[in-house]
Amino acid sequence: MLTDKECKAAKPGDKPVKLFDGHGLHLLVSTTGHKSWRLKYRVRGKEKQFSLGPYPEVRISQAREMCMKARAILRDGRDPALEFNTKIQRRKITASHESKFASVAEAWHSRQVPRWKERHADDVIHSLRRDVFPIIGEMDVRLIRAGDIRDLLLDVQERGALETAHRLLQRISSVFQYAIAFELTEFDPTAGVSLVLQKVIKRKQPAALSIDQARDFLRAFERIPAHPSTKLASRLLALTAARPGMVQMAQPGEFKDLDGPSPHWRVPAAKMKLRKVDSQSDAFDFVIPLSRQAVETVKAAMELAGACKYLFPSARHSHRPITSNALNIAYRRVLGWEGKHVPHGWRASFSTIMNERALDLERPGDRAVIDLMLAHVPSGVESRYNRAAYMARRRQLAQEWADMLLKGFSSPEHFMDLPRR
Repeated sequence: MLTDKECKAAKPGDKPVKLFDGHGLHLLVSTTGHKSWRLKYRVRGKEKQFSLGPYPEVRISQAREMCMKARAILRDGRDPALEFNTKIQRRKITASHESKFASVAEAWHSRQVPRWKERHADDVIHSLRRDVFPIIGEMDVRLIRAGDIRDLLLDVQERGALETAHRLLQRISSVFQYAIAFELTEFDPTAGVSLVLQKVIKRKQPAALSIDQARDFLRAFERIPAHPSTKLASRLLALTAARPGMVQMAQPGEFKDLDGPSPHWRVPAAKMKLRKVDSQSDAFDFVIPLSRQAVETVKAAMELAGACKYLFPSARHSHRPITSNALNIAYRRVLGWEGKHVPHGWRASFSTIMNERALDLERPGDRAVIDLMLAHVPSGVESRYNRAAYMARRRQLAQEWADMLLKGFSSPEHFMDLPRR
């Protein structure tokens, strides 16, 4: 079988050069040096061949995949050239700007933006531009078939992004429903495509569910090589049991009274897991009381971040926060803990450990307070607007949790082993 090195090194000759890979697949090098993949085969006793695309635009792995698909078509007694060329021609048909899938999707998205939170709107359009537009973006919505959508979603699924594949299917279907409403097409080709995707199995986030386990994991994580910003973000996440996205997007100005009697983190409603109408009201800001150890962590992070916009800036791009996956990746590096504890698991750790402790100490009333500390929305309109509900008790519990979790730990200053910004 050919290697990429051999394909790159192939030189033109006086006559076209053929480098065979197997099953009739070969790289044709013309006398001018142009390289393209060709498939040689026989159908009904007649030898034929057709092009699978230029090299290196079409990689070896892609050419082999197309070769196998063509062989499967041959086994069914059909001519792969006819089917491949029909698909290629459909994609080459020049669509008007208004009927291109990308244009329709952009129009659909612009109509949804007023209903969505900014972060969700950005995620939707980014996912389409990354995974969908490069494949079917230039195609006329009337010519897109279920197979086109199936293939691009299977590619997303095969890279391990199963939930993303399902979300993309929903978004593509919504674009087609929009196109139908404006009479740009008559049907939605996504119907039935979900049957080829694996089911998403929702599982509880892995978490350390005893104080000894939680302490052991945190100690193990803080020993591995990692950027100080990542370690500080991890410690604040563990101390506050906040959602990982809240820590990722935290900004220095959100932390108040750090040297006073009531240090706290005021998370804007726009960053909370709320309906858009609620996220636009200051009444839904979430206030997290900070323990002494959390204050130390925030101050160390501020010193490290300097003038950066975010408390935990990216090591590569100081104007951006750490990525949403930074802690997930770092946590996977902790030996012996793979699949046993994830960043979001700190919420389960805090809830389980503190609720069990409340029962042991015969303090059943703490359960409602613990729920508030996790930003679970209580029932009743008035309680949702009460930003200071049980604040004194929440502060006491935050300190008790910090004292238990960080028993025997060093201050966060020992993370500062890299040059500061």
